[in-house]
Amino acid sequence: MHRFMMRLARLMATLGGLVLVLLILLTGVSITGRLLNGALHSDLVQGLAPGFAQWAIDIGIGPVNGDFELVEAGVAFAIFAFLPLCQITAGHASVDVFVAKFPEWAHRLLRMVTEIVFAAVLILISVQLARGMASKMEYGETSFLLQFPVWWAYAASLAASVVAAVVGIYMAAVRVAEFFTRRIIVSDGVEAEQ
Repeated sequence: MHRFMMRLARLMATLGGLVLVLLILLTGVSITGRLLNGALHSDLVQGLAPGFAQWAIDIGIGPVNGDFELVEAGVAFAIFAFLPLCQITAGHASVDVFVAKFPEWAHRLLRMVTEIVFAAVLILISVQLARGMASKMEYGETSFLLQFPVWWAYAASLAASVVAAVVGIYMAAVRVAEFFTRRIIVSDGVEAEQ
């Protein structure tokens, strides 16, 4: 079961990474286009090569239309896509100033409670995303510039958050089993398949 969950978490993280790479490329193209468009409108270029400048502007050299809408939707998906791997490897930030002096049973209890709370929060997020998506579908809301249905971004984020919730539930079950059996089933921070 752990191998399956780890593969699922890695798959989601890979998809999230690919989306981020595409968003970085999109942002780079948009910024470059914006800079070139500004240069083409400058007095220097307009004075030296007005025909070329106008031609380049006419073919569409400029920022990518709606780039921020795509970045907003893509980053939302990527965040949820990285959550499963972070959850299964216990990669969330933690401060262990006081906890370091706790006995081992308290560490197990704290890990169990934390994983249960994380699972509950991930389920709540998924439920709220589903409600939000249904609302966006019902009202037919679209993005401002590109006019794509907003529910598409919600659907992508919902799919990733459901995977995060499933992994969260799995890790909560693992931590409950660890607490009651008094043995470590999945070590914190370990990404190796077991």
